[in-house]
Amino acid sequence: MHKPELRKDYIQEKFVLIAPLRNRRPHQTVTQSDACPLIRPEDSPFSPQNISNEVPLARVGGKRNWKVCVVGNKFPAVTLDNPKAYGEHEVVVETPNPNVHLEDLPTNHVADILSVYAQRTAALTKNPRLHYVLIFKNSGGRAGASLCHAHSQIFATEFIPPHILDKSTRAQAYRAKHGTCVYCQVMGKERRSRRFVWEDKNVVVFCPYASMYNYEVWILPKRHRDNITLLNQAERTSWAHIMKRLLFAINHKLLLPYNYYFHQLIDDPDQHLYMKLVPRGSAWAGVEIGSGLIINQVPPEEAATFYRAQLKRIK
Repeated sequence: MHKPELRKDYIQEKFVLIAPLRNRRPHQTVTQSDACPLIRPEDSPFSPQNISNEVPLARVGGKRNWKVCVVGNKFPAVTLDNPKAYGEHEVVVETPNPNVHLEDLPTNHVADILSVYAQRTAALTKNPRLHYVLIFKNSGGRAGASLCHAHSQIFATEFIPPHILDKSTRAQAYRAKHGTCVYCQVMGKERRSRRFVWEDKNVVVFCPYASMYNYEVWILPKRHRDNITLLNQAERTSWAHIMKRLLFAINHKLLLPYNYYFHQLIDDPDQHLYMKLVPRGSAWAGVEIGSGLIINQVPPEEAATFYRAQLKRIK
């Protein structure tokens, strides 16, 4: 692919300009490094000795030898005592070791992190005022991380972002018209496309047709599941296995910071759970900010080729 191509999202009125020639522009500016220095355990606010007085919201392992620990965010964007920004904001500390990346953890450890996400989603959804749960990770300064110690966050609010509500409405309309889930249909088509990356009996991985970011890649469960609490242990293990390998390729081969996230609307059986993994190799500039039209310099077909090649080498 050489000529730019305008592409539309699977379901929403969102458009992306796939423009691979933009990658050839000369560059004289320098971006900041995302490398983290080695951190002494006592210097990390998330090390066991520094959060020992925090009340854990969830934990894998014992009080002194935990593997994963969830605590309240000390700098929350939303709180339960603020009617103008009502919600809960939590931090998932993914490992007690401040110098280990998530993608370097064993598969069973990553599966434990996913299990904790499910536990906290189940707990948060018991509050009838919370309607939206976002689970996300920022890894690297350009991806929004302020600390190097591996952690992710859970953001639950009363407010439903308009684009999430729009996607839900369109998914419901699609099911009413076609009798099936739009993302189940998308998944079936992408498994036969050049954008397909990997699958096993539980999950499918592909780069979306209208990728908003360079090397964007999605993970979906094959069964229709609308939130993470409905995944079984086999599905979480499959997810963890491929997730850590994809993140390894992003961090160690592309050498890029990344975000991952997935949205969950409470009581919306028409949504299909999926995780977006988003490398942060390019910044939105004038076109994106001014017009809202996103320019992606790496066609998803090319990104999928990269991931397929890397997965053959990464165990």
